[in-house]
Amino acid sequence: MLPCAKNCGNKASMKRPKTGEAVCQNCFYAAFEDEVHDTIVKNNLFKPGDYVAVAASGGKDSTVLAYIMKLLNERHNYGLKLILLSVDEGITGYRDDSLETVKRNEIQYNIPLKICSYKELYGWTMDEIVREVGRKNNCTFCGVFRRQALDRGAMLLEVDKIVTGHNADDVAETILMNLLRGDVARLQRCSNITTGTEGALPRCKPFKYTYEKEIVMYAYYKKLDYFSTECIYSPNAYRGHVRTLIKDLERIKPSSIVDIIHSGEALSIREGVKMPTQGVCKRCKYISSQDLCKACVLLEGLNKGLPKLGIGKSSKVKEQLAIINGDSIKQSKRQSKKSLAKARLVADKSAPPDLPEIYNERDGDDGEEEFDFFGCGGGTDLLQSLNMDDDEEEDDDIRHTGDPGDIENLGQLAGRLLMARNKAPTEVFMGWKKVKGFFHF
Repeated sequence: MLPCAKNCGNKASMKRPKTGEAVCQNCFYAAFEDEVHDTIVKNNLFKPGDYVAVAASGGKDSTVLAYIMKLLNERHNYGLKLILLSVDEGITGYRDDSLETVKRNEIQYNIPLKICSYKELYGWTMDEIVREVGRKNNCTFCGVFRRQALDRGAMLLEVDKIVTGHNADDVAETILMNLLRGDVARLQRCSNITTGTEGALPRCKPFKYTYEKEIVMYAYYKKLDYFSTECIYSPNAYRGHVRTLIKDLERIKPSSIVDIIHSGEALSIREGVKMPTQGVCKRCKYISSQDLCKACVLLEGLNKGLPKLGIGKSSKVKEQLAIINGDSIKQSKRQSKKSLAKARLVADKSAPPDLPEIYNERDGDDGEEEFDFFGCGGGTDLLQSLNMDDDEEEDDDIRHTGDPGDIENLGQLAGRLLMARNKAPTEVFMGWKKVKGFFHF
């Protein structure tokens, strides 16, 4: 058996996933705790007297976070007042069990607990939402509602900051997701250790440079009480595919995770690039880059029996929402009453019309709004307080590809999409050519 790399005189009992060092348990504990402390101090995450809400789901990340925050707060005299904050999404057989773990943590760590529920805030549980929308886009609803529920719970408690258990793996996944989506706005800020400073409440990630495997090892050897079952609705989420890629890269080169994070930190936006501007939702006053925040749009669809209303690009649903609410619609001079009637008919059927799956949608999988908050199992996903909706105004030229044998109805589909946007189709060519102002092949 190898001696401990820290020269403590003990035999090594494990190999650190992050550094590859062979260390004993006690040296691993010390290194883990010191690295988290260094991250907190170097990034000035807290100041004495801060009232801090620890996002608690009962999973490994949030359980270790609560334990470490209490430990370091007492060891290094941070002077923080801590409280556990949980969100009950209403997922039978998952969240109800994990909340029992959080309640035990409340007693074990002597930290008070506050639980907010979707049912109280929105009038819906996730079980009810899934019955309406199915399992393809359910993570969109959960991610948006949970992010806002966390903020609202923290505001009720009047805390100064929120800390979440998002680890290095989560940050690397999110950077890669935003890169694959071409989401410049989120790509710029997703690697920040503190987010939401412009909004209501700053959110901090003390585990930003801590590997998920080391968190699992720490929880295991410390015999911490945590819940390890994955959310029953999350296996189809887009993030899962990115997570698999990250794990494959880690097996080849363990430093890949932190390398991706450093790459994200080094990114900057060229001058002149239009970026979303932060405002507030006209309805609920929550921070948003649109007139209505994503949560209000999704809730509007649910309450009016149109659950797919908020799925996809917000530029596609604005006019649909206007139609549903009876607002006036701007019509171009070329648009006929018949076109407007068809647009209303499309809106009444629910979501903005989508091309069939034979076309590769540029929108991608809307399964996760930027960062999913803690507690979805596996690799606990990241959270942002700045609610930049999934999209901004997009160019009219949207590129799609398809097999020539599947294009016979392209003209009709393009016409419907154009009319749904209240734009008259100027030129529609059948076959493998182009629809002016919309598609290019």
